[in-house]
Amino acid sequence: MEGTQKFNIQKIPSRNEKYPERLKFCGNMPEQLYLKGVFPENQKPTAAIVGARASSAYGRIQAFRYARELSRAGVQIISGMAYGIDTEAHKGALEGGTPTFAVLGNGVDICYPAGNRQLYQRILRTGGGILSEYPEGTEARNYYFPLRNRIISGLADLVLIVEAREKSGSLITAQWALEQGKTVFALPGPVNEDLSRGCHKLIYDGAGIAYTPEVLLQELKINCKNKIKSPGKNDLVLARDLKLVYSCLDLRPKSTDYLIQKTGIPHEAMGSILLELKLSGLIREIGRHHYIKEA
Repeated sequence: MEGTQKFNIQKIPSRNEKYPERLKFCGNMPEQLYLKGVFPENQKPTAAIVGARASSAYGRIQAFRYARELSRAGVQIISGMAYGIDTEAHKGALEGGTPTFAVLGNGVDICYPAGNRQLYQRILRTGGGILSEYPEGTEARNYYFPLRNRIISGLADLVLIVEAREKSGSLITAQWALEQGKTVFALPGPVNEDLSRGCHKLIYDGAGIAYTPEVLLQELKINCKNKIKSPGKNDLVLARDLKLVYSCLDLRPKSTDYLIQKTGIPHEAMGSILLELKLSGLIREIGRHHYIKEA
């Protein structure tokens, strides 16, 4: 249950017993951390979920879904509270019920981005934490974020990259994770999308393929039997057009032409929407250009 208490800023030196155990085993960590709320529990599993700010509907859906299912299984989700994938990862974790934690590239007294004020407050009120290596009052700077990413990966037992271009800050997180000896997973996506290229490159280089949340639970040695429910088709936060197309489908095959006529969505956009729904496991193609809802 969300509380209403005030959260003071704590300064935690690395020699303090409160300093996260996981970071003590990583090199190049801050001499002190600034904290609102609490740190992730050392005894409970953690996973970092990060990705593009300018993300697709597919990426946001999957970030929310993976975070929610891991959180339901008791995994603490770590991210950076940026718009896009990070935001959806925190929201999914909140939906799952296990506290989530945001590592900022600015002082913890400043909500950045400002539009995530409600999320910032919910993270604290549901038993999570906001942390940074930067003192209160420190404004966000672009060059703070790549260095911040080493803390995100350091706090995590594994790292999941959801959507990243070939030159992306999320890949910096993956590199930090590999240097720290952490396992890196990447979410596959459409091969013709720039947002998938970074993830596909990681997979080519040996990262794990996150084709289902159960894969991540297995890596964390969590018995996933009965942990994960079937995908929440009705409660996924779908973009408006995806919702519209999905609502037109049932267990009887519908053609692409029928869906275009029914929704008024142009042919080019319809192709992308149907692909995202397929990759999300929500629909299935039956024959050529005919689709049904997944039962």
